Amino acid sequence: MSDFTFGQLSPDLILDAVEANGFYPTSGLLALNSYENRVYQFVNEDAKRYVVKFYRPARWSDAQIQEEHDFLSELAEVDIPVVQPLRVDGRSIHLHGGYRFSVFPSVGGRALESDNLDQLEELGRQLGRMHQVARVKPFEHRPLLIHNHIIDEVCETLRQCPLLPDGLRSAFEAILTPVAQQLKAIQWQNYSTIRLHGDCHVGNLLVRDDGLTFVDFDDARQGPAIQDLWMMLSGDRSQQLLQLDTLVSAYEEFASFDASQLSLIEPLRSFRIIQYMAWLAKRWGDPAFAHSFGWFEEPRYWEQQILALKEQLAEMNEPPHRLQR
Repeated sequence: MSDFTFGQLSPDLILDAVEANGFYPTSGLLALNSYENRVYQFVNEDAKRYVVKFYRPARWSDAQIQEEHDFLSELAEVDIPVVQPLRVDGRSIHLHGGYRFSVFPSVGGRALESDNLDQLEELGRQLGRMHQVARVKPFEHRPLLIHNHIIDEVCETLRQCPLLPDGLRSAFEAILTPVAQQLKAIQWQNYSTIRLHGDCHVGNLLVRDDGLTFVDFDDARQGPAIQDLWMMLSGDRSQQLLQLDTLVSAYEEFASFDASQLSLIEPLRSFRIIQYMAWLAKRWGDPAFAHSFGWFEEPRYWEQQILALKEQLAEMNEPPHRLQR
C-alpha cells in the first residue's frame, strides 16, 4: 500500500489474514480504540481472545516494526510485564492483501490511576526494570524522539494546515515560533538516550490482579528516559512533585536516574502538544479522523491551543521540577 489509509481493509480481508496464519475466529471482529493503526479483538476456536493489529501503511518500515517486537521479546524474557506479538513460523510480522499485521494475546485490565501513589510506585519499579534492559543497546532503525529537524517538520505541518482558521494564523504563529525556538535552543544531543516505550500514559498501562502491564509500544523511539515518566504527572505543582518523587524513588531501586533530565519535562510536554496537533493534521485525509476529531477544525480548539502554548512557554521559563528528597 503506497498511501496511509485503510480503504481496502475489509472484514473479509481481515478474516482471511488471520486464518492464513492459523487463527479461526468464532466471534465477530470487535474494533478497538485505535486511530494510527487498525486493531480488532476476536475469540478464537481455542476459546481464547486475541487482538490483530494492522499497521498503518507507509508509516514504519519492516525493520522498525521488527525492532519494536524484538525489544518486547527482550523485556518479556526477564519477566517485565509487556504484551508481545505471537510468532507464527518464527515470524511476528505478517503480510496479507498488501497490509502488514501482527497478532497479540488479548489482555484485560483497568487503567492506572495517576493519583494513586501505590500504583505509581509499582510503575516506577517496572519502568526502572524496563530502562535497565533498554540501556543495553540502542535502537538502530527507530528514530530519535526529538531533534531540531523534527521540530521544524512539526511546525511546518501546522503552518500549512488548512484547518487553522485564517483569523487565528497570526496569533498561532506568534506563539508557535517562540515555543519552537525554545525547544531548538536545548542541546538535546547532550542528554543520554535509551530505547523508550515512548507513549507511556494511563491509557497504555493496565492494572491487573497480578500487577501492572505495559501495552502498545507502537511509538517506541530512542530518547531521554524522562519521556517515560513525565506523562504520569498531573494536578498542580505540589501534586506533580509528590508523584515525581514516588516514581523516581521506586525507579532507582533498579536503574540510575539522571536528575538533569528533569529540566526536559516542560519542553517535552510542549513538544507533545504541537506534535499531537501535527499528527491530526497529517492524518486528516483518513475518514476516521474527521469522524472522531471533528473539533480539530473548530476555531475554539485552535484558540485553546494558543492559550495552552502560551502557558507552556511560561512554564519552560520557570525553574525546572526538582526532587523533594
